[in-house]
Parts: sequence; C-alpha cells; structure tokens
Amino acid sequence: MARIFISPSKYVQGAGEMKKVGEYTSKLGSKALILISQGGYKRIGAMIEESFKAANTGLVFDYFNGECSKNEIKRLEEVVKKNACDVVVGVGGGKIFDTAKAVANHHGLPVVICPTIASTDAPCSALSVIYTDDGQFEEYAFFNANPNLVLMDTDIISKSPVRLTVSGMGDALATYFEARACKNSDAGTCAGGKIGGAAMAIAKLCFDTLMSDGVKAKVALEAGACTEAVEKIIEANTLLSGIGFESGGLAGAHAIHNGLTILPECHHMYHGEKVAFGTLTQLVLENVPCEELSEVLNFCVTVGLPVTLKQLGINDPTPEKIFAVAKAACAENDTLHNMPFEVTPELVCNAIFAADGYGRRALECGCK
Repeated sequence: MARIFISPSKYVQGAGEMKKVGEYTSKLGSKALILISQGGYKRIGAMIEESFKAANTGLVFDYFNGECSKNEIKRLEEVVKKNACDVVVGVGGGKIFDTAKAVANHHGLPVVICPTIASTDAPCSALSVIYTDDGQFEEYAFFNANPNLVLMDTDIISKSPVRLTVSGMGDALATYFEARACKNSDAGTCAGGKIGGAAMAIAKLCFDTLMSDGVKAKVALEAGACTEAVEKIIEANTLLSGIGFESGGLAGAHAIHNGLTILPECHHMYHGEKVAFGTLTQLVLENVPCEELSEVLNFCVTVGLPVTLKQLGINDPTPEKIFAVAKAACAENDTLHNMPFEVTPELVCNAIFAADGYGRRALECGCK
C-alpha cells in the first residue's frame, strides 16, 4: 500500500480574515449555501453578508439543526438543490463543518470551512463523523477531496469560550500517539494509504506545540489576549492535528471517544474532552513509560481537560456500563484495531478504569 498525504487546497489564518470570506468564496462559485447556527448568525451574519455583497456573490443562509446526522444532511441537500447553490460554506464548529462537507460532497461542489472556534481537527479533513439524531456515533463518511479552503479568523476564535480552545487541545493531543500506533502496526490511515514521514513529523510538531504553548495560550485567552502562543495553538488544533490525524491515522483515543458517546451522561462534554480521556486510556493500553503518562496527565490537569470518569459526567461507572463503552469502542468498523496488538473489550474496560485511577491520583496530588 502506498504512502498517502492529503490536505486542504488552501489554509488561511489571521486576524480579520472573515471579512474576506465573500472574496475567497467568489473564486469557487457564484451562489453559496451558508450553514451556520442561529447564534453564529447573530454574531457575524452581517459581516458575512457585507463580504458577499462586496464580492458580488449570492448567498443563502440556513440554520444548523445541531447534529451531523443523515437526516440533517439530506435536508440540506434539498436546500442546495432548491436554491441552485454551487458552493457550500460551513461557519461555526465541528459538526457544522462535517455536515457542510457531506452536503457538498453529495452534489460535487466546492466547500469552504470557516471555524469560529478551534475546538476540533475537523476543518481540514476529507471526512465527516456521522451521528444519530440523538448524538450517538454512527460511522465515518470518507470523501474524495479535502475542503477547498479553511479560513481561520483569529480575532473571532480568540473571543470564543476558552473551554472550546482547550477542548481543541484535547483533540490535538491524540494526534501524535494515534499516528505512532498506526506507524507501529503498519495500519492504513484515513487518507487511504500508509503513514509517511511528513505526516509523522507534523503529528509530532502538533504534540510539541501543545506542550510548549498550550498552557501559555490558555492563560492568554483567559486574559482576553491573542498572543503568538494562541496563534500557534489555533494552528496546532486545526491544521497540524487535522493533517496529522488524517494522513497519520486514528487508533485508540478516537475509538474510545466513540464508545463514550453511547452514554447519555457524556453528551454534554465536547469532542476533544472525550478524546483527551481516550488518549489517556490508549496510553494505558500501550503501557507507556511513567514519564510519558505523567507528562500527558499533568498537561491535561493544568489546562483543565478531563482525566476521570466523574469529570466526564459518569458518576456511577459500573463495570457493566464501562464494559458497554469498551465493547462499542471495539466495534469492527472502528479504529481501535489499528493498535499494534490485539485489543479486546476486556482490555479496554480495564484500561478505562486504570486511566480513571491515574487521573484521580493526579488530581489528588495537585499536578500542575
């Protein structure tokens, strides 16, 4: 199998870039479906309208229903058809991006991704995570091409809730460890091939950036400042993690996240928060050295990522409940089987409980 590296056609990151969204989109189509939340429209809808007017490009707004589900995708496919849109623009967060990508793919249209937060690595990828209407993981949908443009306005992103950017750090935290597992097992990646040196280097840079700038970025954001550390973390959460996971591969961390989605008590947690705990569980499965596990635990505790089942909202983690999570994580079509050893629900269940124990100990010790 060949080594394959894929990425968005163009990635733009900087202050005030959303004011140019119409100009960028006009190069791809003449009438855009803008998929956005009602809150997002209230905040920046006028800015988007003004930008499209200046670019002499048509647009149709539609409000996202909340889940990247087959029903929501089908509904929006009809909106595109009815309004004769020839480009799709997703504005907001991860589930909006995934829905926009799926709708554009169905019609063979270009897609522009405009994050207002840096909470996941979804913007750059050629795939969507499909959920049921009530929020349970269903499947991955893979597309032939990555987004035509990813547009990151750091003025807007730095004003979003700090917890969302920290959640993005949790998603990015998995990138290197999952790529490393795929390399060690010679597994295939989301790009349709094997991992090459470029993807591995990007995944490692993603991890190194989190360790060097993550805490600084959180403090700066809490102070209302967009510093160089914040810019680096936005890039790590979005571009480095996005390319790193897709061309590097997924393994245990995201599969365990998917398993956690079966528990209603976890639905209020963000994607990256659950992935962070999945990363800890993967490291336990791998029996990594204490130094590596401690580094990741300390980072999570310091920036405020969950390290225990209780922090995920699971106040009654019975063996039956956690085994159900482990069994779902080990589904035949999920990525736990990319680990470089055989993984069973029993092993995963024990690793989840052990990760929870390590997390409780780290909190009690006041790791900083």
